[in-house]
Amino acid sequence: MPNIYVALTHYPVVDKRGDIITSAITNLDLHDISRVVKTYGVNAFYVVTPLTDQQELIGKIISHWTNGYGAEYNPTRRNALEQIRVAETIADAGRDIAATEGVYPKLTVTSARHYPSSVGYEKYRSIIKTGNPHLLIFGTAWGLAESIINEANYILEPISGLTDYNHLSVRCAAGIILDRLMGTR
Repeated sequence: MPNIYVALTHYPVVDKRGDIITSAITNLDLHDISRVVKTYGVNAFYVVTPLTDQQELIGKIISHWTNGYGAEYNPTRRNALEQIRVAETIADAGRDIAATEGVYPKLTVTSARHYPSSVGYEKYRSIIKTGNPHLLIFGTAWGLAESIINEANYILEPISGLTDYNHLSVRCAAGIILDRLMGTR
């Protein structure tokens, strides 16, 4: 099985004008992406934000579903949300993975934009079969800041549909990408 970790990044991301911002946590992203991560056997799901109040919100949501009434009411949701780790930066997530794996993960970014160095899914599937840890990074808002994209070891090609419209929710993109990379068909 590929040695994959996922990060949902809220900073640094860009707004529709291209300005670097910190985006807000959404309950739906936490629930839906954690379920996708659990389904495809991803090692852990990092939510990256430097904002203390957002980190506390994540903790409250996780606690409700892993320790509170929600854990009894919906044990399968508990199993998924137990995958979530909070990190202040992508580098912090990488260091946490390195503490477990003994090596810093290769960083792979996703984007709705095409880059000349973008890697296709078939090629990337063969890369992740090596067993080395990889951190697959998703951006919120209007996508990851160029500084993060420039630091990446790999850039996945964008998801393309049948129209020019290309603005999927990050939850949807995470499901499609993980299925393409780790699905059985």
